[in-house]
Amino acid sequence: MSEALHSDIHFGRRPLQRSSTVSASVAAPELARVVEFLTSLCIELDASIEPNTPNPHLNMILHLLHSHSEGRLVSPSSMVAAAGVPYATATRKLAELKDSGLLEQRPRTKSGKSFSLHPSPRLLDRFSQVADRIERLARVSFGTASETEETEHYYYGGSYQAARATIAPPRALPQPLKLPGGLRILVHGDPTFMVMDNLKRQFEQLVGTNIHQRAFSIDRLREEALRNSDRSKSRYDLIAVDLPWLGEFIKKGVIRPLTDVMDVSRLDPADFHTAGWRAAHWDGTPYGVPSQTTPELMFYRKDWFASEGLEPPVTTDAVIDAARHFHDPRRGRYGVAWNAARGTALGHTFMMTCAAFGQPIIDLPEIAGGYDADHLGSREFRPALNTDRALAAADYLMQLLEFSPPDILSMSWYERVRPYASGKVAMAYGYTLLAPYFELDDSCSAHGNTGYLPHPHGPEGAPIAPVGGYVFCVPSNLAEERLEDTVEALVAFTSPGAQKLYAQSGSRTAPRYSVGADPEVRRLSPIFELVDQMSWRDELQFWPRPPIPQISDIIRICGHELHDMLRGIVSPREALDRAQARAEDFMRQQVT
Repeated sequence: MSEALHSDIHFGRRPLQRSSTVSASVAAPELARVVEFLTSLCIELDASIEPNTPNPHLNMILHLLHSHSEGRLVSPSSMVAAAGVPYATATRKLAELKDSGLLEQRPRTKSGKSFSLHPSPRLLDRFSQVADRIERLARVSFGTASETEETEHYYYGGSYQAARATIAPPRALPQPLKLPGGLRILVHGDPTFMVMDNLKRQFEQLVGTNIHQRAFSIDRLREEALRNSDRSKSRYDLIAVDLPWLGEFIKKGVIRPLTDVMDVSRLDPADFHTAGWRAAHWDGTPYGVPSQTTPELMFYRKDWFASEGLEPPVTTDAVIDAARHFHDPRRGRYGVAWNAARGTALGHTFMMTCAAFGQPIIDLPEIAGGYDADHLGSREFRPALNTDRALAAADYLMQLLEFSPPDILSMSWYERVRPYASGKVAMAYGYTLLAPYFELDDSCSAHGNTGYLPHPHGPEGAPIAPVGGYVFCVPSNLAEERLEDTVEALVAFTSPGAQKLYAQSGSRTAPRYSVGADPEVRRLSPIFELVDQMSWRDELQFWPRPPIPQISDIIRICGHELHDMLRGIVSPREALDRAQARAEDFMRQQVT
């Protein structure tokens, strides 16, 4: 991460660090590994066996794919040089590759006389299939892994099933983006967006222009997005919007409807997780494209529970029992970690805990499978912060407090994961985007020992995985001459190929079904398959954080009043009554 980017991240944490012992296969795309293997193999064969004949087609393809994966531009002259044959022969072979549709060229100057070469979608798709077969052959032939059921099924047609098809790497745009000053993006400083920054060079090569990504903490991100909307011209081409902010940003005119700037069918909406795509809408109109869909889950130590003969904690009562069982402060071990820091962090916790006890924080109409958060602009709502179920949720937080680390009242998004990763905590509430802190670091005690569950539910609740994450939106005040190319960037950054690349580079968010079903992605983490299953079971829901225009104020109110409750200044009932009264005042105010 660059120093400039690091200075923009104001939440007091270090960027994601990967252990030096982590296998390169965890972070590197499969295709790139196979390209590197074949390149090394060709060099070894050429140097060891004589006489031999170079394969110019293969040499040029490997050079092109290797450069593509590293974000380096390829010129025709470099392709000719990589062919390993005389100039005239190499030029003829390069023309054959172009004629076969395996290459695309993109102009580098207005005259079009200078151009760069890129792998075509046809080449990327074909080579992805070859890469998968080569890896399987290597595992079987050299015994690098035991033959699994997956490998066995490959020889009986398993790899030809649609759900097992691999997604090809992202392709370069046919024309470079013409955005003076480059593409400017405002994002949250979380691991997924940091992965995007680490891939900056590759994506600059794909879109043909410089990319400037500015990252903020969650509260400062909202403030900057609102400040930006007051400017005559937007400083950003794309802004990342937290799902609960959608209603506020629409009412205040911060973002444009997608239908005003693009053909939405280009995004393949049916491929997005249902809850994540619905959360990007306001009264039926899409305003953003999911860039990350990350449900909050319960992380728990599978090994600890198994050694003690305990079942995974699927209810709130089970969480308290397990937390009590594992809590041993004298040994530096605690039962559970969660967001209890004053303000936004605790406000989010209370919203999602209310959902686990069977109700939203406003009077949403009840429907099959939950509550209706799809039609929020057509009526007024009343806070529901002092109901019996909300009181049960508050009492649950008071019980959690007893079995939490001593610094729990200042613990927020990242602080709750650190003690869990290091083996000091048995359970932790956390978004899937935080899982890389222990999944990619085999020095962590929680590495390979973590189970994932939907939110444990109360007596009147049901298993639920509250959807978090961000959607990319187009600012309302973006200059008209930048719109067309910004849309092209939006489509490219949220495509299946791009999302797969994020996952292969360390992200644990996948907003698309196709990405979660990709066999190469599924091998990276159990999260992807589990989240897909939760979506199919309708456990992924966005109503726990309803995006009404006043939601940020309500979250802040809850986070302050309930913090006083946790500190013992007020009782749970008094805290909820105060939160209810303050929220009602805000709900009566007109949002402009």
